[in-house]
Amino acid sequence: MKKHLNSCHFILDAVAAQHDINVTVVLLRRDGTLTQVGLPPEPLAIQVSNLIHGRRNFSGSLIGGIKETQEMLDFCGQHNITADIELIPIQKINEAYDRVVKNDVKYRFVIDMALA
Repeated sequence: MKKHLNSCHFILDAVAAQHDINVTVVLLRRDGTLTQVGLPPEPLAIQVSNLIHGRRNFSGSLIGGIKETQEMLDFCGQHNITADIELIPIQKINEAYDRVVKNDVKYRFVIDMALA
């Protein structure tokens, strides 16, 4: 993480659990923006000095509509932005759930319905 301090223009935080948002905020460069789309059960504690001294922005957003989603997908396609996922067939949904409960998940699960 140290090598990425003050280097990111934009960070999309989709974590819906309690986490230290401050370790992520300091990765933003001047005028960078962190947008929170995950909704943790309790408020996140943010050090305002990290925002002020770095002239950083912290915002939140709900899921957009079809138009916004398509714009985001187009942008990702144009800039080769991808996500690390673990693709599973629907038959392994119970196993995936058990792994989530055990905190044994490295990537987001995506269910491939074509394998059903």
